[in-house]
Amino acid sequence: MVRGKFKGKPPGRRHFSTPEELIAGTTATRPRTFSQEEAAENVEEESEEELEEPSEKQKGTLGLIEINNPNLVKPKNLKAKDADIGKITELSRRERVEIEKQKAHERHMKLQEQGKTEQSRKDLERLALIRKRRAEAARKREEDKAGNLLFACPLFASLHHIFIKAFMESKLEA
Repeated sequence: MVRGKFKGKPPGRRHFSTPEELIAGTTATRPRTFSQEEAAENVEEESEEELEEPSEKQKGTLGLIEINNPNLVKPKNLKAKDADIGKITELSRRERVEIEKQKAHERHMKLQEQGKTEQSRKDLERLALIRKRRAEAARKREEDKAGNLLFACPLFASLHHIFIKAFMESKLEA
């Protein structure tokens, strides 16, 4: 009794042979009268046929009539041993343009490194300005540090505090 809505396909289920059946040579794909010796002979005959070079098969009537047509394009099958190593191939337009673009980029980068382009000059000016600002800021920090060094010591801090009080009192009296 068939289960499900649809019928099975006419040939039925597929049968896959197990590795043991393959080793034993009893598979369902070969007829029982077919022996292993015959299979070996068929394989040898096929390998001998493969060794013989088959003549080129041509489509249609090309093989029947020889044509001396100068416009007929013949397929060019070049083998590695027949290739001309010394022959220089010309580049396509796109390849030439791409190579020119790379060379132009390399020239520009070289000039950029030397500082000869307008953009590199502007960058160097900007860097000089930044260095100048940083040097001024560092000098200012050093001065502040030197000025605050007196107040770091507790004795000087208390003396400074007393000095400021006296100064403020003298201003009030005046």
